[in-house]
Amino acid sequence: MSRAFVKEADGVEMVENIPERPVSANPNFVTAEGLATIEAELEKAHRQHTQAQAANDRAALARTARDLRYWTSRRTTAQVIAPPIAGGEVHFGSTVTIERDDGRRQTFRIVGEDEADPAQGTLSHAAPLARALFGKSVGDVVQAGQSEAEIVEVA
Repeated sequence: MSRAFVKEADGVEMVENIPERPVSANPNFVTAEGLATIEAELEKAHRQHTQAQAANDRAALARTARDLRYWTSRRTTAQVIAPPIAGGEVHFGSTVTIERDDGRRQTFRIVGEDEADPAQGTLSHAAPLARALFGKSVGDVVQAGQSEAEIVEVA
């Protein structure tokens, strides 16, 4: 069990419980960039843990130990998926442009969960929209939230 958030009780330093970072039950598919991100986060967690040890900061030790467990697990289970051949069907790593019923066009690259950020144009392979897109090609219509969207480009 992880511990963090130091507080005083009768002059004795105590550390409250902090929850573990949840690990997805989905396969940990990653792009090459996603693997590099995981490795960078793992290295950062190692550095922060070492600094917390040197400072004898129990709260920081608990937080960084939790992060080390998370990123070690993600690195251990990472399955690098080769980029798809451009065009054709939508696969992990594809960049897909859809046109929604209201005329909006959106472009997403389907990536691993740890590298997904829809605001930056990356979508987790486990997201409902990504799952709806897999195996489809230009001209196919998929459910996109409450409406439908047509695939207009696959790269």
